[in-house]
Amino acid sequence: MSDFMTAVRAGAPGRGARIAASGGRDGRDPHNKASDRRQLREHPVELRRIARLFAPHRATLGVVVLLIVASSVIGLAQPFLVRHVIDQALPRHDHALLIGCVAAMVGVAIVTAALGVGQTLLSTRVGQQVMHQLRTGLFAHLQRQSVGFFTRTRGGEIQSRIINDIGSMQAVVTSTATSIAANVTVVVGTIVAMLAMDWRLALISLVVLPPAVVTTRRVARLRYAVTNERQAKMADLHVQIEEGLSVSGILLTKTLGAAPALADRFEETSRDLIELEVRSTLAGRWRMAWMQIVFAAVPAALYLAAGFPATSGGMTIGTLVAFVSLQGSLFRPLMGLLNVGVDVTSSLALFSRIFTYLDLPVEIDDPVSPTSLGAVRGEVTFDHVGFAYDTTPVLHDITLSVPAGGSLALVGATGSGKSTLAGLVARLHDPVAGRVLLDGVDLRDLTLADVADAVGVVTQETYLLHATVRENLRHARPDATDAEIEAAARAAQIHDLIAALPDGYDTMVGSRGHRFSGGEQQRLAIARTLLRDPRVLVLDEATSALDNTTEREVQAALDRLAEGRTTITIAHRLSTVRNADLIAVMDHGRIVELGTHEELLLAGGTYAELVRGGLQQAA
Repeated sequence: MSDFMTAVRAGAPGRGARIAASGGRDGRDPHNKASDRRQLREHPVELRRIARLFAPHRATLGVVVLLIVASSVIGLAQPFLVRHVIDQALPRHDHALLIGCVAAMVGVAIVTAALGVGQTLLSTRVGQQVMHQLRTGLFAHLQRQSVGFFTRTRGGEIQSRIINDIGSMQAVVTSTATSIAANVTVVVGTIVAMLAMDWRLALISLVVLPPAVVTTRRVARLRYAVTNERQAKMADLHVQIEEGLSVSGILLTKTLGAAPALADRFEETSRDLIELEVRSTLAGRWRMAWMQIVFAAVPAALYLAAGFPATSGGMTIGTLVAFVSLQGSLFRPLMGLLNVGVDVTSSLALFSRIFTYLDLPVEIDDPVSPTSLGAVRGEVTFDHVGFAYDTTPVLHDITLSVPAGGSLALVGATGSGKSTLAGLVARLHDPVAGRVLLDGVDLRDLTLADVADAVGVVTQETYLLHATVRENLRHARPDATDAEIEAAARAAQIHDLIAALPDGYDTMVGSRGHRFSGGEQQRLAIARTLLRDPRVLVLDEATSALDNTTEREVQAALDRLAEGRTTITIAHRLSTVRNADLIAVMDHGRIVELGTHEELLLAGGTYAELVRGGLQQAA
């Protein structure tokens, strides 16, 4: 791995590090109820914030509520129609009334079904838009985080938050509002209808409400704990899949013979997940089963009450049948209404985790009032620059200037600070002291887009997308024409190889570019950088991992790339160093020697010793 990438991955821990380390997010401690409670204490979820997610859809939700209320009220007509059929139409052989009641029953079913389809369509669309807002907002926010955040946080954990956590919230986000409206309307309407039919039977039916509320609250606590543990285990599963089934992971596993150990580890996690899924399904099930028995016993009590003159009050058979029908329809919406609280409670930790990521501060961001560079010349200046990772100083009072079009080589032992210094030029970090200037303008006064346009980076660790060659190159400049893409490939000395492929520029690169050799990947990366045409280049040992023949080919492409540009090279090989306009020898975060190759050799200092030792051996 290159020094440059090692340096940028060691970003200074901040609030993101603390978040990544909490609740087992760094892979050391398992996710547990205590960590969830701690997270909710440190980052409580405001219901107003959740409500703001739905604010743009108020009108649509209003229509949904109206449809739900209308459907629920119309549906309550069914028991009254049944009573008319049993008490009047059938005993009197009133065919007209019978046909009218039956037609009304069918009409009620058709209308409620149509209203149900409409409200489901609208509510699902609103829910999906809210989910889309959360997903895209979180993805965009995480992209703005510093490189250090991603080195401190497992990739599987990030994927779990975007996919699993938001996906688990989908049922709540999509159906909570509609469930509340529908169940409240049905429960209230049913109770009113029951009281209107017979207040004595209504009291018998409603006696089950207090134990139902108490039982549901207990079930909520059980499901909350199990849901949190299950989500954490799913995150672990994602991490193991990502680490074990990626191209790099497979190569590592096969070369180390670690497949059995990884399979055993995956099996153990999957087995734990089975237990959690079973517990999640059965959480509170016995208590809820008891409630179902109670609700089922109520109709028996109603029939018993109707059979005694003291409690029947002259009740008709039609009223009894209609009442039992109403009582039977009360159980589902009542449990649904109580379970809304269960679902919301079990999802609070999920909301907290999403909002925690959304609230991460952006350590490196655009300035409030950015400065425009205009035409970039490429002069780079380090003005008394100091930097530290957390509390560990890495750079000390670096003052150095590279003229536009000039070349600077940084050499020194590993850990001397050269990669960190180069990373400041691309604004992967900001200095804690001093300034890094581009054409006399502090990089912190420029937008990140302007810095990215002006500064290109080529490292030995090339990352290629799982897409076509053309798409990989166009990733650097989406508006590039095919002619410009081919011109960049020619300059990087890779066009002939691409053209010889069966699908040419439409050839799939493969995951992480493993379809191509290291030298070919490097030349693709160089072509991608050429397409952006930056005025400043940071080259981190782009040839150090290559054989001699491939190195010469890539170096020729790099020389072509560097023509007319300001170049800062982190060098371990003498062939790369000796032609630089200026060579800076670094040691423990300081520049100890500065000059040309000849000047430093004549000085007989550290650089001369490095050259005598083969340079790369000490670097």
